[in-house]
Amino acid sequence: MQLKKFPGLSMHVDVDDFIPATDAEKEYMVQMRPSSTFFKDGLKRLLKNKIATISFFVVVIITLTSIFLPMFWPYSYDQMLGVTPGRPVDPSFNNLAPFTYGTTEQRWIDEGYSVFPHIFGTDSQGRDYFIRVVYGARISLAVGFFASIIVLIIGMTVGSVAGYIGGKVDIVIMRIVDIIYSLPDTLMVILLASVMKVALGDVIDGTILANLGANMISLFFVFALLYWVSMSRLIRGQILSLREQEYVLAAKSAGAKPGWIITKHLIPNCISVVIISTALQIPSAIFTESYLSFLGLGVNAPMPSLGSLASDALNGINSYPSRLVIPAVVISLIVLSLNLFGDGLRDAFDPKLKN
Repeated sequence: MQLKKFPGLSMHVDVDDFIPATDAEKEYMVQMRPSSTFFKDGLKRLLKNKIATISFFVVVIITLTSIFLPMFWPYSYDQMLGVTPGRPVDPSFNNLAPFTYGTTEQRWIDEGYSVFPHIFGTDSQGRDYFIRVVYGARISLAVGFFASIIVLIIGMTVGSVAGYIGGKVDIVIMRIVDIIYSLPDTLMVILLASVMKVALGDVIDGTILANLGANMISLFFVFALLYWVSMSRLIRGQILSLREQEYVLAAKSAGAKPGWIITKHLIPNCISVVIISTALQIPSAIFTESYLSFLGLGVNAPMPSLGSLASDALNGINSYPSRLVIPAVVISLIVLSLNLFGDGLRDAFDPKLKN
């Protein structure tokens, strides 16, 4: 009788314990998580970050606008509206305020024709300022993306070799990196851009590179020579922490070559850090291009960039302040959006911050 009062001490089998569980009970008791990957989890965390998501869409909208809008815009970035072959120059097109028209355009409007407005007005040479800002954003974004790719390739290669091989190779590479770090960035950028602009002028004449101009090519040289050191040190640190892992030792024992181990094992395992660093490198490259263009070491005229537009606007800043404010706001918007998006990538894909 006492055993019945204490069921836990009874030797009898409870048949109810062997009744199959219903689907509802299984779903309640066993919470199965759907299979996922590192990038899927990171993407979900990124989308939860509203500021980073909005910043991403801002960058996408600006990029698509700078690429496709000039295809449909009725004005060209180098078209002087007041200059017509066989006719005297019409000065009424110069320095137009936003949504105003020149004398000829106003006469066409009075006659019943439709004239596309100048949203940001025109500059001192009668060129539509809106399309020049769009082209300037295109140049700045292109420089930022391509410069980041150059920095990524050089930094990843040098950092991977230094981190994996180690020894004297690592010491030599790191001393070179320390020397480059010790140089004043702004001064070296200006000096290299000035020297390469002169040195490349005669070399690229008559070639396909002449369309880019010596300034743009020298700008990419500057990024290739100076801006890879941060990426290389970051990759080296990751490789040093990964090269002693068991899967790397297993690959070595199986006879895998160092290049295969680096490309197949080490770099894929630090790809999140690479993506984050590359995303944060883009606004730095855009800012560098902008202040070089502001100093006259950027793109060749009449091709505009946001920095050169701001530099040209200094001459008439008292009379036409909007010409300086507009490119400055666009630069700030692009750089801010890319920085916020890069911070969101870091928060989403950095394993140390995922919790």
